[in-house]
Amino acid sequence: MSRHLLVSAALIACFMASPASAGLFGKDKAKDTPAPSVATPKTETFKPAGKAEIEAALRADPLQQSVFFNDQFEHNPTDPKMGLYLSNALRALGRYPEAADIAHRVLLFAPDNSDILLAAARAHIADNNAFFAIDPLEHVIELKPKDWQAYSLLGVAYDQTKRPDEAQTTWARALALSPNNPAVLTNMAMAKVTRGDFTGAEPLLRTAVAQPGVTVQIRQNLALVLGLEGKMPEAESLLRRDLPPQQADDALAWLQQAVAAKAAPASTTAPARSWDSVKASGS
Repeated sequence: MSRHLLVSAALIACFMASPASAGLFGKDKAKDTPAPSVATPKTETFKPAGKAEIEAALRADPLQQSVFFNDQFEHNPTDPKMGLYLSNALRALGRYPEAADIAHRVLLFAPDNSDILLAAARAHIADNNAFFAIDPLEHVIELKPKDWQAYSLLGVAYDQTKRPDEAQTTWARALALSPNNPAVLTNMAMAKVTRGDFTGAEPLLRTAVAQPGVTVQIRQNLALVLGLEGKMPEAESLLRRDLPPQQADDALAWLQQAVAAKAAPASTTAPARSWDSVKASGS
């Protein structure tokens, strides 16, 4: 939801082309459901899903998507789109190793598919294995030098692998390609949050939330940072804008506990991450 991708895959990490879709509070029970396994192609007559069926499946929850696209993929494991959809669904369920495995299976026969390369990178970053995301992302940049998403994710991967200077340079390139992009700004901000630099993260997130079409997750990132800075009234305003009353109450209680813990003499960083929205990220 990153060390960022998930500070989004970690604290609230748009590692990725689309914003994190996990719920803001509590773990999805679907994560405890065994992930579908990919079998060998079946021999009986199989009719691939049509466009309307696929569009309907993409509107379903991640668990339903994983079942549907697993069936499609196991019948035709050389269809990159079905592999992509399955990988994305597994990642949304928190099944990061399986999501990466599916993406790499597709890359065996479609090594230059940029969407699959990005999917593999996102899964590795979400699984805190960002080192293995670097090669796929660098390959995307070779294929599509103006793809801001690849630079945004590569910055996250560099930051996770303790290469902060390269991360900043890469994010600067992403912003040059897509100025004030909220996903890139979020990744930059959450890198600071993981280091306890809430003051540095705040202006980046304020710029991000001012952009058109900003996601709930990014606003919640700002609420998180404001709360950890002790700016509770503004944090509460953002929380109650986006969350049901009980979830907003839970988030405020978490923030109050976090501020108290941070004020303790031995504490210099954010508290243990139990607010699920701290797993959202950029892209």
